[in-house]
Amino acid sequence: MKSDDAQVQKLILSLHPLERKLLPFLKTGRSVDDLVSASKMAEVEVVRAIQWLSNKNTVTIATTEQEIIGLDENGEKYAKTGLPERTFLKTLQKKQLSIEQLAKQSGLDTNEVQICIGLLKQKGALITTKTPQGLGLSLTQLGEQLADKEMVEEQLIKKISKLKTQRIAKIELSKNEQQTVDELAKRKQIIKKIAQKTKTITLTEVGKKLTESDLKIHVIEHLTPEVLQKGLWKTQPLRPYDVTVSVPPISGGKRHFVNQAMEYIKQIWLDLGFKEMTGDYVQTSFWNLDALYIPQDHPARQMQDTFFIGKGGEKGKPMLGSLPKIFPKIKGTHEHGADTGSLGWQAPWSEEEAQKLLLRTHTTVLSAQTLAKLKKEDLPAKFFNVGTVFRNEALDWSHLFEFNQVDGIVIDPNANLKHLKGYLREFFGKMGYPNVRMRPAHFPYTEPSVEVDVFHPVKKTWIELGGAGIFRPEVVKPLLGYDVPVLAWGLGLERIVSEYFGITDLRDLYKNDLKQMKEMKLWMK
Repeated sequence: MKSDDAQVQKLILSLHPLERKLLPFLKTGRSVDDLVSASKMAEVEVVRAIQWLSNKNTVTIATTEQEIIGLDENGEKYAKTGLPERTFLKTLQKKQLSIEQLAKQSGLDTNEVQICIGLLKQKGALITTKTPQGLGLSLTQLGEQLADKEMVEEQLIKKISKLKTQRIAKIELSKNEQQTVDELAKRKQIIKKIAQKTKTITLTEVGKKLTESDLKIHVIEHLTPEVLQKGLWKTQPLRPYDVTVSVPPISGGKRHFVNQAMEYIKQIWLDLGFKEMTGDYVQTSFWNLDALYIPQDHPARQMQDTFFIGKGGEKGKPMLGSLPKIFPKIKGTHEHGADTGSLGWQAPWSEEEAQKLLLRTHTTVLSAQTLAKLKKEDLPAKFFNVGTVFRNEALDWSHLFEFNQVDGIVIDPNANLKHLKGYLREFFGKMGYPNVRMRPAHFPYTEPSVEVDVFHPVKKTWIELGGAGIFRPEVVKPLLGYDVPVLAWGLGLERIVSEYFGITDLRDLYKNDLKQMKEMKLWMK
């Protein structure tokens, strides 16, 4: 018994002023609203005090949820005027009318008339017959009776409207009334259903002893200069801190989880000796398409795939860097192959088309610009980029119109497909996919071209994550001045990282959900 008293005394010393204020009003089975009303404390103060008392095992908190029924906008209107069915029945009583006649005489709109027809036919209150003037409406014997008495729906609406709060718990209604509520809820803005949570606070045995004790003990809440100077801490007890109590989690600032993954990916390539390529989002068609040997009549040029700047594509001068020397080479390669050993596209090449501005559709545009700046003494060389691209795609769970690509090129006279697979295997291994395979494919600017698949270690299946290959001579020779193997790849970042984060809909990567961003696990280290 003495140990219990000692525990209670220890608890009393640890009580916060809000807890001391609330305890006298605590009785078994009280709700938060009751406590706010009785104690005259603010709701936030009551909630905090209850949580602290719960942490001290002096109260238990039970949460119950119930459905509350209230009147919506039309429900409040019908409580005064009656349901549209009432007007319908009164207008049609003792007569037969067409739909048009009934709408005109009743003042109901066509939509309300159609709803009334459906509802009253279900009740067996209405007969529809074909007449020379169209569909004829008349009431059955039951319909004539309903015209003169209140319907159950109207009785329920009036019952709710007469309540002080104009709300009632669904559980307080009879079974028939609950069915009527469900029927009315299907109609527009008559009934509101609100899920209401109620917290019930119950004292534990320790809590009961606390309420029976003298809580008017003066304790020092804060250690202030005055307390120290006057030596009050020697004669009065200090309220102890409970370092074991659970506290709300604190979310510190951190990088977005996709940015974490991007930084990790960049570090992989930097560790492999690659240099990072950078460039603008807005590019000319020349760099984004022509320099990569994409024909000017290629579907990728069309508006459905590309975001052009302006109505038909604003013009931008493609004469950048060493372009004055490259410009005629690109033109010749497109039209007749120039000195690449190709026949070209055998079609006139338009400088005006090449000058159109667009949002880059791939970061491979940076690979083309990088090649144009290289000199022979710079080789061999390795470059990468992790950047945003834009495609005029329909947005769905597997497609975004703004996303990120992981691009890379290796310029080396001795490079071949084995080296390409080696680089990709090294990268994907660090991303959690040790098994990589390449399948033959077609891309306009690489030959050979391959699709890159990785074996999913959990789903036990191959998934496609990007494309790769060796740049064609038609790309390399005009830009670099001579032909040399250039390994190249473009990989979808979102598809690579979404599995790690447990995301199945790519849109969820960028939905800016604060809860998701706080709780998302950190990227692999």
